[in-house]
Amino acid sequence: MPRNYLAVASALTLAAAVGCGYAGQRAPTAAYDVDPLWPQPLPRGWILGSVTGVTVDGSDHIWLVHRGAASMTARTEIGLGTDPKTAETCCEPAPPVLEFDAQGRLVGRWGGPGQGYDWPLSPGGLAVDGSGNIWIAAAGAPAPAGRGRGRGTGGRGGEPATPPPAPPPSDAHVLQFARDGKFLRQIGRPGEAGGQAALNRPSGVDVDASANELYVADTGNNRVVVFDAGTGAYKRHWMANGEPFRSVTCASVSADGLVYVCDRAANRIQVFRADGTFVKEAKVAAETGGSGAVWDIAFSRDRDQTQLFVADGQNQKVWLLNRDTLEVTGSVGAGGRWPGHFYAVGSVAVDSAGNLYTGETLEGKRLQKFVGRR
Repeated sequence: MPRNYLAVASALTLAAAVGCGYAGQRAPTAAYDVDPLWPQPLPRGWILGSVTGVTVDGSDHIWLVHRGAASMTARTEIGLGTDPKTAETCCEPAPPVLEFDAQGRLVGRWGGPGQGYDWPLSPGGLAVDGSGNIWIAAAGAPAPAGRGRGRGTGGRGGEPATPPPAPPPSDAHVLQFARDGKFLRQIGRPGEAGGQAALNRPSGVDVDASANELYVADTGNNRVVVFDAGTGAYKRHWMANGEPFRSVTCASVSADGLVYVCDRAANRIQVFRADGTFVKEAKVAAETGGSGAVWDIAFSRDRDQTQLFVADGQNQKVWLLNRDTLEVTGSVGAGGRWPGHFYAVGSVAVDSAGNLYTGETLEGKRLQKFVGRR
């Protein structure tokens, strides 16, 4: 592709992002250009479903997990993946876990049901620990209306004020794999209910390598829960400070040991020490409705991790925040289908060179790379 086309495409992308800025917040478009040719094409016939997690390992390899066939339309998207086949040349779901090198070449693929472990009904986020192992949350389907904690649990119009107890969740666990896909460990069990260690549709995971602890965004229980990453033993958990969490979708640990929690539907970030002591909070795009503004968080890779990147799948942006003050300083992207635009951007990660990677869930079904201007 001619370089002048790339320059024009980048300029149009950035101009569109400025035009779709969030009213009421000073958020100039940040200095990032999309690389429209990254990643390289997947093997013939493979396509992505809804991307639910993106992370970067110590070798600057980019990992993603996606929902596969469950998020695809069989008759029109995956004719090669139906039985009998309904197409001759296209398409079928790619394996659910994919590994790319820095150049965007696919170098690893694995995962899926029927291999001797409880593959999630619907995967959530993923993380890489200090040994290069991969952790994946089993996020499951959203709770039915009127179930769970928070809003929507009360009765009206003759319904009982206290709904009957929900059945045990089908996804209530976290899985650990070696980087080649070898199954290593499972924490929690589908159908498990009750007890401090029991999970309920966890959306996100992160690992504090220095303490060898696994942090889980336990969405169905509206809390953060911590396990020993070596043994899987429960250690502690905590709830929100003040107003209860509405939807915990990430629990990300910074290099200085603080835990940043996404409360997606409340448009809120809360920060805690590792023992659950509250430190501070901030709203992002505070008037956002729908699914909310704070879906996932990543840290810049400078020594002090001075910036936060916040994936906002409702406003179709990645917000940049000063990590110290939690003030918005810029944004990347805008709503749309073009390179550099987003539909339901729900995952964000950063490599050692400062490049930004985003995953789009729902019908977005895409992985993108943004290169910081030097």
